[in-house]
Amino acid sequence: MTTLFDFSDAALRELAATDARRAIAEDVGDADLTAGLIDPGRLAHARILAREPAVLCGTPWAMATLQQLAPEAQVQWHVGEGQHCDADQVVLEIRGQARALLTAERTVLNFLQLLSAVATRTQAFVQAVASVPGNRAQIVDTRKTLPGLRLAQKYAVRCGGGTNHRIGLYDAVLIKENHIAAAGGVREVLARAAKVAPGAQFVEIEVETLAQLQEALQAGATMVLLDNMDLPTLREAVQINQGRAILEVSGGVNMATVRDIAATGVDRISIGALTKDIQAIDFSMRFLEL
Repeated sequence: MTTLFDFSDAALRELAATDARRAIAEDVGDADLTAGLIDPGRLAHARILAREPAVLCGTPWAMATLQQLAPEAQVQWHVGEGQHCDADQVVLEIRGQARALLTAERTVLNFLQLLSAVATRTQAFVQAVASVPGNRAQIVDTRKTLPGLRLAQKYAVRCGGGTNHRIGLYDAVLIKENHIAAAGGVREVLARAAKVAPGAQFVEIEVETLAQLQEALQAGATMVLLDNMDLPTLREAVQINQGRAILEVSGGVNMATVRDIAATGVDRISIGALTKDIQAIDFSMRFLEL
């Protein structure tokens, strides 16, 4: 299942440059007053280290920041995008004007710590279900993202081996309980979706009971979100479905439950915690003596 944003190299560069401009404006404003204390002619050799194991993610954003603040800097990556790094491993070396590197430091680290955290969390879930016998479930993100950084976080999910759900409200239809109630029922809302959003990448409907699942399938649903169902109910839902629709699970998913959920035979497991409840990976920049 594809999204409207293809995350090609060119598109990533443009996205990262836009995000970096906004972050720099937020942090630097008119001038970095503290970096102004440093001799403008002083050069520096800096290293960025990962202080804990992680999946490195965010290099396009780090590069965009450096290109805008320290365009003359020489950059050498020791860990590639999407690769694993160990605690205290040097992931990046930079040589350039000390003032510029000091101004760029926090924005570079902010992007790396956030996006690496998302990629690392995603990989943990992907690896957790990979060994489940007969597993077919993809680990999928949600719209529970930081405002303004949704595409960056969804890219990080991909770096960790996960799958993107819809990008926003504009590219696909996800019918929830309130939509069903407002439209007059499952059959009515599905029929309305076919007329109103014929170009949507997909139409998915959320159900909370097996009776609703059966009603949705009878109405021609091709993608169904099983909301907060326990394991026996999920297994029964898979049997009822018989492969007619893509079945996605949401609610109550964590590292303690995800393997059992995958074992029920569902197709997708969406997890808001991939982008919402994350703890930043600790990165630091250290200057070396020249």
